[in-house]
Amino acid sequence: MHDKLAGIERRFQAIDEELASAGLGHARVAELARERAELEPIVTTYRRWRQLQDQEQQARGMLQGDDAELAELARAEVEELGPQIEALEARLKSLLLPRDPRDARNVILEIRAGTGGDEAALFAADLFRMYSRYAELKGWSAEILSASDPGIGGYKEVIAMVKGKGAFSRLKYESGVHRVQRVPQTEAQGRIHTSTATVAVLAEADEVEIEIPDKDIKMDVYRSAGAGGQNVQKNSTAVRLTHLPTGIVVQCQDERSQLQNRTRAMSILRARLYEIALEEQQAEEDASRKLQVGSAERSEKIRTYNFPQSRVTDHRIGLSSHNLPAVMSGQIDDFIDELATQDEADRLKAAPA
Repeated sequence: MHDKLAGIERRFQAIDEELASAGLGHARVAELARERAELEPIVTTYRRWRQLQDQEQQARGMLQGDDAELAELARAEVEELGPQIEALEARLKSLLLPRDPRDARNVILEIRAGTGGDEAALFAADLFRMYSRYAELKGWSAEILSASDPGIGGYKEVIAMVKGKGAFSRLKYESGVHRVQRVPQTEAQGRIHTSTATVAVLAEADEVEIEIPDKDIKMDVYRSAGAGGQNVQKNSTAVRLTHLPTGIVVQCQDERSQLQNRTRAMSILRARLYEIALEEQQAEEDASRKLQVGSAERSEKIRTYNFPQSRVTDHRIGLSSHNLPAVMSGQIDDFIDELATQDEADRLKAAPA
């Protein structure tokens, strides 16, 4: 680890020297500044770690002296420095873990009603509101790209773009099957029903990363069946894209123009293909982990929302909240923080010594 840290420090110093030189173009300055910002926490922690190690070594040297009072002070300093050094070592190991290249990206959030009929569609809408409010709390934006409304106030499917710094780094833990237990409004006998909705969190990908040749796309246009005014109803503005190599189908109809709907559909398709490419890469590198944290399988039941008991339980980490209204209003950081901690612990355990 020491050799790797020393190399990072040398690179950090080289960046500072280059930034101090004259004649750099704006693009190069921006590139170096980004790299420096990524390395700075590691270098700062590494330097502090070395400094404390030097202090501890000096204190240990004083333990061998003839001055009993000085030796006692040195012993106290060694005892105080030990935990600080250990904490910095743990922090350095964490900082050296490979970063998920998607963490800083925007998110395409897909929520689909599962088992449970109308109640599942209503639950899908509840989940979308929960994530929309979470985005508001984070200062992000959430915009619907496509929605299928069965007419009961819920969603058979809703796809949204969540934009904000670090959106994927937080929401990536939400992929999987969410289960709700409650008495539906239409239930006359007050029986509790169990329904599900599936959440998929995809990182936004740009055209450079995922190039989709025109020959691989079949596009169909049709009249929108949703709201939007007479213009939407009269003209064929809705778009359905089929990616021929994979069979993936994406459709958008919420915008007034065919071009806008096609642009949105391409964004969704690109994100799905990017996810497939990353999953294949992870499989090749044998990077999958036992806990479905960060790459949650869509088939896995990850969380249960029990309305009669006002309890939300995340089954991956065994964490429960007994304040369901707060969770449904977007206060899900307790779950995400714990999942991120577990994810880091798993990666540290799997990392080579």
